[in-house]
Amino acid sequence: MITVTVVIIAYLLGSFPTALVVCQRLYGVDIRQVGDGNMGTRNTLRNFGLWPSLAVLAGDFGKGALAVSFAHWTGQSFEWQALAGAAAIAGHDFPIFAGFKGGQGQATTLATLLALFPEPTIVGLCVYGVAYIVTRSADLSAGLGCGVIALLLVIFKQPDTFLIYTVATLLFIPFKKFIDRHRVPQAESSSHKHVHLSS
Repeated sequence: MITVTVVIIAYLLGSFPTALVVCQRLYGVDIRQVGDGNMGTRNTLRNFGLWPSLAVLAGDFGKGALAVSFAHWTGQSFEWQALAGAAAIAGHDFPIFAGFKGGQGQATTLATLLALFPEPTIVGLCVYGVAYIVTRSADLSAGLGCGVIALLLVIFKQPDTFLIYTVATLLFIPFKKFIDRHRVPQAESSSHKHVHLSS
């Protein structure tokens, strides 16, 4: 029973709508109605600047890491820790506290990977950083970094469950972006309206 409870708690942790809370508290704006409509760090940065985006990044990252760590602290197996991580990502993407309209889970996903497989994830982060400096493309750099994480798991012959979790959660990010695409035009329209009213 405790294992199911841990997963439920992980989902509730993931459901905390960090960007929504930060932007509403600071600016009175629903982040899902500005920019690209994504409830995450990048959209916060583009519309409200560095410091709010760092607060969002810390919150989204923290809830993913906390979900996996909580499962670990309660003595759960790796499989249940991974399920807790997946539940936190699901909570971020489909938050019960924000009408199930959440973000795309990059920071939360990365946090669960770091908690589950720290060494490959750190290497992948370094690759991402270098690639971004060279290419200035966040999506391309993220793809390279994630690919390195998966490759290292294969090279060092980690259990199949490690690789399955990594690939599944990373592939869900572009899938969530795809299913959110219908929100973008409305969000951009609202954003232009907000900017106009503010100017």
